[in-house]
Amino acid sequence: MPSVKYPYFDFILSELAKENAAIKTSFGHHVHWGYWEQPKDTKGDDEDFFNAAQNLSRKLCDIANVTDNQRILDVGCGFGGTTSLLNDCHTGMDLTGLNIDPRQLDVANKKIKCKGYNRIQFIAGDACQLPFDDNSFDRVLAVECIFHFPSRELFFKEALRVLKPGGSITLSDFVSSSLTALNNKILALPLFEKLTIFGHFHFITLRKYRSIASQLGLKMQVHDITKNTLPTYPYLKTIANRFDLGQFYNKQAIPGIWLMHFLSKYRLLTYPIITFSKT
Repeated sequence: MPSVKYPYFDFILSELAKENAAIKTSFGHHVHWGYWEQPKDTKGDDEDFFNAAQNLSRKLCDIANVTDNQRILDVGCGFGGTTSLLNDCHTGMDLTGLNIDPRQLDVANKKIKCKGYNRIQFIAGDACQLPFDDNSFDRVLAVECIFHFPSRELFFKEALRVLKPGGSITLSDFVSSSLTALNNKILALPLFEKLTIFGHFHFITLRKYRSIASQLGLKMQVHDITKNTLPTYPYLKTIANRFDLGQFYNKQAIPGIWLMHFLSKYRLLTYPIITFSKT
């Protein structure tokens, strides 16, 4: 299986290797947006962002109705932050983290150890070709990663195959509004296609998600947390200003952050947590 590497992870891994305390705090566990219950109360520092990222994983797991003694597949697990959270909060768990980049799994394996009666494994694999038997998991989680997959449809078919009856898929994603969908050929997608720092990045609409759910016979529930994630953007801008990102990152990351902030602020881009239940 070929490894897929994204330039923004190159930067994070490089800074972690240098023992960069700020990056270690903010991105050494989770590499996704933050969730603030009261966005106006954000402090804007590294510890605050770590807590917010932890809260986003916790929010997603609560919506997924994760409980003790379940088998959980954390797809696109990154450095294992969500898996680690479940390891801390639950017992009797069989936790599997899957990622296509072995470098990220190396970080997860080094820092996460089983607690209580939990079992943890990290596996290199493709989310669209899951290396697991049918009916293996109670829950499939995909925290802010599905836009990297070659095909959402293939991922859903694979996730359904490995889910037990009554299981569910819960994910967070960047979802474009109908207005953005109509105009993305002249606004969002061409710009992001040029921002290779983010790798493959493809927007989707809620209408498209509902179409997928209908075709696969899934019950879909949407929790829009866009406003709770907005403090992420000012924080990312401070990171870009605090560190010497180099010419490539300055030309790539900063425009991407500004564009996503603009689209999210005016709700042309939303950030929901979505659950798809298998009946």
